[in-house]
Amino acid sequence: MNIRFHILLSAGLLLLFASCKKTEVNSSATTSSNSAVKLGLYEADSSIYKLLFIPVPKIGTQTVNEYLIFDTGSGGMVIDAHEVLPASMITSSGFNFTGDSTVVNGITITNQTSSITYGADNSTTEKVYGNLAYANVTVGDHGNTVTIQRLPFFLYYKGVDNAGNMLSTGSFDIFGVNTEYDVTFSNGGYVASPFSTYTPAAGLTKGFKMEALGTSNFSLAGTYVPDVITLGLSATDLNESGFTQHTLTPVSGYGYSVIIPSSYTYGSKTVNTAYAVFDTGTEPYSYMEDNTASTTPTLLPVNTAVSVTTKSAGFNYNYSITSSDYLTYIENPIASGSDISIISLEYFLKNGYMLDYENHRLGLRNY
Repeated sequence: MNIRFHILLSAGLLLLFASCKKTEVNSSATTSSNSAVKLGLYEADSSIYKLLFIPVPKIGTQTVNEYLIFDTGSGGMVIDAHEVLPASMITSSGFNFTGDSTVVNGITITNQTSSITYGADNSTTEKVYGNLAYANVTVGDHGNTVTIQRLPFFLYYKGVDNAGNMLSTGSFDIFGVNTEYDVTFSNGGYVASPFSTYTPAAGLTKGFKMEALGTSNFSLAGTYVPDVITLGLSATDLNESGFTQHTLTPVSGYGYSVIIPSSYTYGSKTVNTAYAVFDTGTEPYSYMEDNTASTTPTLLPVNTAVSVTTKSAGFNYNYSITSSDYLTYIENPIASGSDISIISLEYFLKNGYMLDYENHRLGLRNY
């Protein structure tokens, strides 16, 4: 099972990131040995939609200029092989090597193959094909970096849309951080959040918290904002009263689901049984599922009030739709192909998020 999520990419925006230069790269966390690691994100805005990028300056033995979409809607690093391997190794049907595995540029590529499907609904399905790979991966920028040893990730050799058309290089470079596995393989291997693979300093719990992003730092070129992510949770973090904690449900062979049983209202309509994902990888729309709605997706009008309440813990998230923000579609699961509602990146503008990988909890916070 893979949580569905919708990523809207701008070729122009990605080109801006590809042209960026590193100002400083460090091979280990710059914080002290008994403290959490602070990481920054690039906050980008094409004027149509917003995106978060996390910098990855090194994969294996090679320095790269990679900016991956920071995504709470999936679990695992997914990267296009054309950006890290010689072109001679890559074909439209797979990688050129024999045996169980090979090592290129410090990247171990295994013969374990799979695919990942993305999309907000049946009409937007896109798929990437690739192999399980391992490498030491450095994450971060401006001196705030951490190196994750032998990180398992999905190295894809091609991507296609739902009509079979080839996607452009790097279209689905993702840094998925949730507690589900992006993909599993026949040998028992799997791709999970890079943050869950990282072992923090003694006394800290595996996990991260994310501060509210605000709205002032988003720009076309992407503004680097330090210390958005705290990697490694202290006892104070875990017991912070501002976060409402939700115990996550295990899914056999696929980690722990971040799908939260919820209810929601829009205008005067209440949907009592719903399932929600809080997803930085979805923008500019949220997608709310209602099995009594029309099979044609409906965009809610400006000034419609929307309220989402989680069932187990009673966390409440409210917003009102404007002409340019908090845009929301109402979909019928019969037409969309899923009963999972997606709460978009705009939740994160004014609210906090926490994942505790060890105790399998997800925290939500109103600021």
